Amino acid sequence: MKEDVSLKGKTYRKRLAELHAELVKVQLWAQATGAKVCIVFEGRDGAGKGGVIKAIMERVSPRIFRVIALPAPTEREKTQMYVQRYLPHLPAGGEIVIFDRSWYNRAGVERVMGFCKEEEAELFLDAVPLVERAIVHSGVILLKYWLEVSQDEQTARMKERIADPRKVWKLSPMDLESYRRWYDYSRARDVMFVKTDSAHAPWYAVRSDDKKRMRLNVIRHILDHIPYEDVPMKKVKLPKRDKDPSYVEPQYARNWVPNVY
Repeated sequence: MKEDVSLKGKTYRKRLAELHAELVKVQLWAQATGAKVCIVFEGRDGAGKGGVIKAIMERVSPRIFRVIALPAPTEREKTQMYVQRYLPHLPAGGEIVIFDRSWYNRAGVERVMGFCKEEEAELFLDAVPLVERAIVHSGVILLKYWLEVSQDEQTARMKERIADPRKVWKLSPMDLESYRRWYDYSRARDVMFVKTDSAHAPWYAVRSDDKKRMRLNVIRHILDHIPYEDVPMKKVKLPKRDKDPSYVEPQYARNWVPNVY
C-alpha cells in the first residue's frame, strides 16, 4: 500500500473496516468449506504483534478465529518433543488459528537466553521445515510473519510502556534483557530465516514502525493468500416479537449498577 500522510484516524478506521468485512467472509468460507488456516506472528518485543492480532480479531468470532499465546512450558512439557505442545493447537476444519509467538521460540528467545542448548536449537532448525511440510500437506494454509521494528521505535515503545499504567504489564525482566541483547536476537533471526524460509512455508517480513500501515498491510496480505470466496447467505429478517398483554413487570428490588459516568 502506498504511503499516504492522511492515513490516520478516520482514514485508517475506514480502510480497516473494509478489511474486517473481508475477514468475516473468510470466517464464513472456512466454516462452509472446512478450510484450515494457521497464522504465525513473530518479532522482537514491541514489534506490534499484539496490535495486529487485536486488529484481526476485532470483528470476527473467537470460536472460529482462535488466538494461541502459550505460557512457559511446564516441567512435563519440558520433557516432550519440542513441538509437541504446539501441535494440539493447530486448526481443525473450519478454524483459523493465530499464534502470538509459536514454536519459533526455540529459534529466538530460548536460544538467545540460554533456555536450550545450542545443539537443541540447531536440531530444531533442521527439523522444523519437515514439520511444517507435514502441516501444509495436511491441508493447512500456513502463513508466517516476522514484524521488523527499528531500534529507535522499539526504544520509544518500551519507554511508553514504562510510563503508561495500562501497558506496564507488558514489561518483564525477560523483555528488558531481550531489549539489551538486540544483536544477539538479530543473529538468531538471521539464522532462523536461512534455515526455515522454505518454498512450502516462507517467511513474510513487514516493517512495523508505522503500526497502522503495518496492520492494514498484514491483513491485506493474509486475505491475498487465502483462496476464500463469498458464501451465499439468506437475507436476515427480524421476526415479529410476541405480544403478551397479561405480562406485568414485577416490582421487586434490583441491584442496579450506579450511573457513575
